[in-house]
Amino acid sequence: MPASLQLYVKIWCPWCVMAQEWLDARGYKYELLDVERDRSLYQKMFELSNQRLTPTLVADGNKILPDFGPEELASFLKKHSITP
Repeated sequence: MPASLQLYVKIWCPWCVMAQEWLDARGYKYELLDVERDRSLYQKMFELSNQRLTPTLVADGNKILPDFGPEELASFLKKHSITP
């Protein structure tokens, strides 16, 4: 069963755009959560990751990768055996 993925973003953030493109190019399905559009999502992201930077990826509600680039994303997904 594929992991449940939530990607917290600010839509103008270049790192967030890169994360979306990286995940899309590899066939990952995820819920895109715009933290600027919904302030409660921003608060939830902060509670989960203890930081305010995007992108932040949450897998299965308990595996968290905050403020990352493509290299960290690939390592995180491999470490947790998360596949598309």
